[in-house]
Amino acid sequence: MYYFIANFTMTLRKEKAARLKLAILDNTLKLIGNRPFADLHIDEICKKTKISKVTLFKYFPQKEDIALYYFRVWCLRRTVELQEKNREGLAGVYHLFDKLSEDVERVPGMVLALAAYMADMKRSPKPFPLKAEEKKFLFPDAKDIQMVEIQSLDQMMEKFALEAIFKKEITRTTSTRDITNHLLSIFYGSVITAHINQISPVRNFFRKNVDLLVKGLN
Repeated sequence: MYYFIANFTMTLRKEKAARLKLAILDNTLKLIGNRPFADLHIDEICKKTKISKVTLFKYFPQKEDIALYYFRVWCLRRTVELQEKNREGLAGVYHLFDKLSEDVERVPGMVLALAAYMADMKRSPKPFPLKAEEKKFLFPDAKDIQMVEIQSLDQMMEKFALEAIFKKEITRTTSTRDITNHLLSIFYGSVITAHINQISPVRNFFRKNVDLLVKGLN
């Protein structure tokens, strides 16, 4: 059996796999909340999703892969948002930090797990794949969503840094790469610092960190 959605052919097998992967992610986010990722057991996720461990490991060979999948979906959402409403320079940077703060408030356990895994020397350097069928279920009304190339956090930050220079929002002479690295450091570091010091609201804290960096670059 085949499904035809906006000139996109989806087999029943691929549809089932896409729905299942997204269900696993959704249920993981519902279960984790404020809990440490390490305290969330595979058995819980399987019970919530009504699948076996064998099935879960077929799509996510290790539990940490769910965190990587979450981040890939996060990047897709930001990519789509930027297509729907273009943001340039510092406006784009603040948008990314605001969206991060929303997830830190909603699912801190997942965001902290992602930060920890990114620091793991054994982690895979490649992003977790997100298939066309999964994109379509995430954004059923978006035209040709399956063709959208997901922008990584690094790519988005570098684009915004370059635009900020062109718009003279950043005036000190320095490389785009250096600015991007500083922004990424704040992005991941702010999550850890906010957690250690129990800072709230995190949105204000994140924005203040960006403000201080920009001040130093002007």
